Amino acid sequence: MKKIRKVSREKSIIYTARIVSVIFTPFYLPLVGLILLFTLSYMSMLPVAYRLIVLAIVYFFTILLPTFLIHFYRRHQGWTLIELGQRERRMVPYFISILCYFTCIWLMEHLHIYHFIGSILIAALLIQMTCVIINVWWKISTHTAAIGGVAGALFGFSQIFGFNPVWWFCVVLVVAGMLGTARMILRQHSLPQVLVGFAVGFVCATIGILYL
Repeated sequence: MKKIRKVSREKSIIYTARIVSVIFTPFYLPLVGLILLFTLSYMSMLPVAYRLIVLAIVYFFTILLPTFLIHFYRRHQGWTLIELGQRERRMVPYFISILCYFTCIWLMEHLHIYHFIGSILIAALLIQMTCVIINVWWKISTHTAAIGGVAGALFGFSQIFGFNPVWWFCVVLVVAGMLGTARMILRQHSLPQVLVGFAVGFVCATIGILYL
């Protein structure tokens, strides 16, 4: 009976870890950053229609399109999600995502959308490119890099717009802890890979927001 309960508990933990990984996928980084920007800064005064259009563009190019293309690529190769997570198989998904981000940035520049909005995408792109370079030699957690990017974006915009980000930081750190734990439970990453991922995301987002 105890053995059955133990197996059931382990399955529940793994299932929860998978849900956390899916909910906080790296693709949501720019969208979350934009929502925070539209909520915490003077950009909350922009027309609702304008904000919705921007969010729709970002959603399509940073979430919907890359997710569909990567899913199609994975199915074409006959790989599971775990098999796709192997270091040597992550380069094509990285390339697909980076190409979608470049397209989105080009479109936003073409539509003359505010630079502060585009800076979030630039920061996210910088995070991805850094992760690609590191991934050549060592597997890094893009999940924690993404949540680290949210923390870095919060810090950067708090410096620009002068708001207090402490409570938001607390929420982000809790989510980062949950996400890092989930990735380790699923045996996708080690503790150093999770921590380095968060640090890379934070530094790249801060640089992208404040200096690019």
